[in-house]
Amino acid sequence: MDTDPDMLLHATSLRRRLLVWRGGAVAFFVLACIVATWRAGGGFVGHAPHLVHLKLEGIIPSDEHENVEALRKAADDASVRGLVLEVNSPGGAVTGGEVLHDAVAAFARRKPVVVSMGGVAASAGYMVSVPASRIFANRSTLTGSIGVILESPDVSGLLDRVGVHVDQLVSGPMKGQPSMVQPLSPEGREMLQGVITDLYGFFVNVVAQDRHMPVERVKQLADGRPYTGQQAVPLGLVDQVGSMADARKWLIDNTHLPDDVQVTDIGPTATRVNWRRWFSGVLSGVPGAEFLLKESTALDGAVAIWKL
Repeated sequence: MDTDPDMLLHATSLRRRLLVWRGGAVAFFVLACIVATWRAGGGFVGHAPHLVHLKLEGIIPSDEHENVEALRKAADDASVRGLVLEVNSPGGAVTGGEVLHDAVAAFARRKPVVVSMGGVAASAGYMVSVPASRIFANRSTLTGSIGVILESPDVSGLLDRVGVHVDQLVSGPMKGQPSMVQPLSPEGREMLQGVITDLYGFFVNVVAQDRHMPVERVKQLADGRPYTGQQAVPLGLVDQVGSMADARKWLIDNTHLPDDVQVTDIGPTATRVNWRRWFSGVLSGVPGAEFLLKESTALDGAVAIWKL
């Protein structure tokens, strides 16, 4: 019996549609399995065990959300076996240091962490390092500088000379302390010193707990001074003089991974251009540019930072 050409075309079209639907269903099923596995915290199926590397460089701001999130994801990924934390920072905001410290500590409770200190890892830069299982520093690294500072300029004398008076209305005597346009009162100084003392006590207790040292011993070392890496080892602030390669080898040995194990960069520095460094290079020959770049890193409020 003859076959109608229109019926053949219709049947062919139906078969093609069926194949498309079947292919789509299979692809959806595979994708759903991948997403479910990823959300469960196990990483992609078959991902080889590896280490991650997070670089903290420059002044630590108050908001460290991106680095904290990167640490959380790496901790949840079953294929990640450890963290190399590279610190090259003079410190920064106390809050940023606290948040980063807690994120590193949370990672360290699950997987080993090794710190490699660069040219400077002081104040809040030291705070974020202490949860590590092992801290390496170069001999010339400047570290320690355990303490907190609060600075507020007072230009009231200058304003008096030029005949400018600023009325400041406050809801209470401590609300306007400190102020750029009014001298700091004795009561305000006492109040702010109490804030600094409280933050300093927090910093000391963090170091004492994470470095397994008596609080009184930490207080003896925590007068704000920096130490070289060579000095910090016998004081118990650092574990070993060594390079980034030494720190990485220590972590590889302690995670029982092969020497050629993959080390993956995480955090914002892994995916973002360092615009500050780029501008520094472009403006390196411009008179006054260095001063402007330094001033752009100014921080408000109490900070844990080592300054020349």
